[in-house]
Amino acid sequence: MKNALVILAVVALLLAVTASQSGGAASWPGVDEAVIEKVAEKAGRPAREPFINTDQGDLLLFAFLLAGIGGGFVVGYNFRTLFPPKRRKRGEPGALASAEAAEKKMLDKSTRRFSPE
Repeated sequence: MKNALVILAVVALLLAVTASQSGGAASWPGVDEAVIEKVAEKAGRPAREPFINTDQGDLLLFAFLLAGIGGGFVVGYNFRTLFPPKRRKRGEPGALASAEAAEKKMLDKSTRRFSPE
């Protein structure tokens, strides 16, 4: 196990060194530049500014924050539906106590009906 961690650390270090030396950001254009812009120019539709420019400031980060808050609210609201509690079987510890508690609750409800108030 110790040898595997040492090998993993050496490989990670080598990858980090080679990635930092290559300066590959300028040599690898994205799909937008390499494919989509060329096809659009051939069709006579040059690139234009986007409707919502997410390159400025933290707008994209804010959009992901709002999406996370919305998704967290939906999952939290439906938590019991998505992850129902496990039912205990008769042989498991604590199952008898919960069955007895349920039976006592039922008896309390049934006796309440007949008791004068």
